[in-house]
Amino acid sequence: MVDPLTLRRFLYRLMLSVLALLIVFFHLLPLRPGSGHLPGPDMFVALSFAWVLRRPDYVPVLLAGGIMMVLDMLFMRPPGLWAALFVIGLQVLRNRQGVARELSFALELARVGGVLLAMALANQLVLAVLMVDRQPFGMSLLQVLATLAAYPLVVLGSVLLLRVRKITPGEIDQMGHRI
Repeated sequence: MVDPLTLRRFLYRLMLSVLALLIVFFHLLPLRPGSGHLPGPDMFVALSFAWVLRRPDYVPVLLAGGIMMVLDMLFMRPPGLWAALFVIGLQVLRNRQGVARELSFALELARVGGVLLAMALANQLVLAVLMVDRQPFGMSLLQVLATLAAYPLVVLGSVLLLRVRKITPGEIDQMGHRI
């Protein structure tokens, strides 16, 4: 018999993968009229950050990094750079998750915004140093703002529809230890 906690973790990890596939599907649809469009939010980053701040055990770093690496290939970004920055940002938020458990949503949004901005700056800096073609910094900043604007909706959908809630202080992990 399968432990219910292990089954729940597996199902949420599977759900993260399926949601990533849906994000890719809708991103690759030719729905953008005209050539000069504003960048949309990076929904997988917003989803992963929202889940890692609520239930870090639902977002394993290898799964999320692997998905982001595939997204790099599909969206024709320099392979591995955004995935590496994403994994670093994910781990920064995961390591501070215990402290941030009782913070307000406004502070959580500010922390996510800071991590997103640091990721965008590091991405632009590395691409500039390596002399690789890159989008203008203003477009990167607009994507950070779009992702930050979509973050509350992603959190709301995750909490209400997918039941990804923050860990409560009295909750017990799989080994019987208090979290």
